Amino acid sequence: MNREKTVFMSIATDVIHGGHIEMIQRAAELGTLTVGVLTDEVVASYKRHPLLSCEERMKIVSGLKGVAQVIEQNDISYAAPLQALKPDYVVHGDDWREGFQKPVREECLKLLAEYGGQLVEFPYSHNPEYDRLEAAARSQLSIPDLRRGRLHWLIEKKGMVTCMEAHNGLTGLIAEKTAVMEQGAIRQFDGMWVSSLCDSTTKGKPDIELVDFSSRMNTINEIMEVTTKPIILDGDTGGLTEHFVYTVRTLERIGVSAVIIEDKIGLKRNSLFGTEVEQQQDSIENFCHKIRQGKQALKTNEFMIIARIESLILEQGMEDALARAFAYVEAGASGIMIHSRRKEPEEIFTYPPPSIPSPRTSGRSGG
Repeated sequence: MNREKTVFMSIATDVIHGGHIEMIQRAAELGTLTVGVLTDEVVASYKRHPLLSCEERMKIVSGLKGVAQVIEQNDISYAAPLQALKPDYVVHGDDWREGFQKPVREECLKLLAEYGGQLVEFPYSHNPEYDRLEAAARSQLSIPDLRRGRLHWLIEKKGMVTCMEAHNGLTGLIAEKTAVMEQGAIRQFDGMWVSSLCDSTTKGKPDIELVDFSSRMNTINEIMEVTTKPIILDGDTGGLTEHFVYTVRTLERIGVSAVIIEDKIGLKRNSLFGTEVEQQQDSIENFCHKIRQGKQALKTNEFMIIARIESLILEQGMEDALARAFAYVEAGASGIMIHSRRKEPEEIFTYPPPSIPSPRTSGRSGG
């Protein structure tokens, strides 16, 4: 007696439409169908952030007619499920023959050839109504209450996130949509860094906190109108503590995920100048007070205040940087940025020494 053929297909979306249902039904006609549901981390690495968790998406898919089994798929690659299941057929739309998913298809074909499996491709559904559904789902991601906490979520899930500088809607779209295949994985930026240097430069002004907060807000709004990914604002020194409190409240309310402020006082000069110009570092006590006041102003636990330490910029040494780092974390900072203006990363890599426990940190070299 011949065994029933087995079929595998992968699904990422949380918007199940007629095109998906039709493909699942056609796949089920070929044999016993197993569906791999991509995890939130995988989906977020190459598409939009899913509105529904992997667990919820697995429940939805398992309830669809024709689906015999649902498994969690931890990689966009088909290697793990194919090696475990060795299905007779893999079903996919024909849209992955070109574009950044083409290497995934090529790997899939190679794996199938090793044991005699077959790839079955159905025409991709081009329906304006499906496009509108996806656009509506994507628009939900720009809602402040959904957008704000996504950076914290990504850090918890991925450990390391990558952000690209954006200073207007166009550069925001580049950060939002760029995706490349590298070393067998699809990579894209997790969020955007709104730099005060670039914001000032595009306006033809020096980077001395001359661009006021209202103008910075206009830039953020331009980016938010056309993107969905988390935004980190370069907040310069944060200004007066009394003003910083209101800045934090505004940024949290509109859906920004984090603000990074540097521990300098007086006329702010770009850190790349180092000691070539007069720059003064704030005291640990005063800067900790600013962090505490900012934290107390928050209404959620999602917004992040990150402290940027200028000790290396001002040649105060690693010991001073470490003392400040631990004090700032104790004051409530969500993270630490150690800043260096050297082109080589060695100075950053020496932080912290292996014998000293590390708070959550990020490093930045060369401005």
